[in-house]
Amino acid sequence: MCVSVDQAEFTGTILYAGRCWHPEHGLVQVLGYQNTAVNLADGPNAMLLHLPAARMSPRNFISVGHSADVLIRMRDVAARAQPVARSAGIAWMGADSAVEVFDHDIYTVVLAGDPTQIPAALLQVPPHKRPPLNRELFEFYADAFPGYTIALCCFDNAQAQRAKPLLMWYPPADPDRLVLPALDCHTGGVPDLGSLVRPDHWVLLASDAAPEGWGASVEYPAGIRHKLRQFLSDRVTGVEFSHDLLPNGDFAIAHDDLLREELSKIERIVPGH
Repeated sequence: MCVSVDQAEFTGTILYAGRCWHPEHGLVQVLGYQNTAVNLADGPNAMLLHLPAARMSPRNFISVGHSADVLIRMRDVAARAQPVARSAGIAWMGADSAVEVFDHDIYTVVLAGDPTQIPAALLQVPPHKRPPLNRELFEFYADAFPGYTIALCCFDNAQAQRAKPLLMWYPPADPDRLVLPALDCHTGGVPDLGSLVRPDHWVLLASDAAPEGWGASVEYPAGIRHKLRQFLSDRVTGVEFSHDLLPNGDFAIAHDDLLREELSKIERIVPGH
């Protein structure tokens, strides 16, 4: 998963989508993302995430603090519970304008409801993290993901491999389905929506509406911050996708299918198809 604005290599991706009731924000979806990134460009680079939420701000980004292994802990318990990947059954499916710039962990994040406004905001990104400008790429996101928030996460060469996981929360656009952004293109160009890609992903899922005994229990570190823990589920399930070629697009699953732990119902959705 991931789209970069210049040449890069991303491996070992962990994607997490959890549905929970937060004491302050009500029903939210939590999106988690972590990988190993190798910047193959000569200068700064950035990755693009399209988030299925109409309005987001810096307060929607959750700091993991010293608990940098929360997604790895989830992946490990899911792997022990389901040691054999079940990707063969995947289904194939068709298919606010303010900009904010802020620092989050090693990234300078440009957050926009209208991705065509991102190029003008790049002047606010420090020069050592400012990626090359590709207006065609941002126009693609505006056309392919109307109503989404786009996060451009800028990094420099020295920091590329030591990022903590990104965690974000937002009210679900569709309460009946969880969507995980997984569009793929590591060349800096516009993603090819007609292509097949070979993912290297763990897809992790959770819901606090799950029945007793569902999934696998996650043991979080003793010192985890309460503010972070409120967004994390007690139990998780998941599946690895690393062998089959799949249409270039996102992962999604109906909430009811998740509650039945029917991971073969995970869909691959392609914008405009």
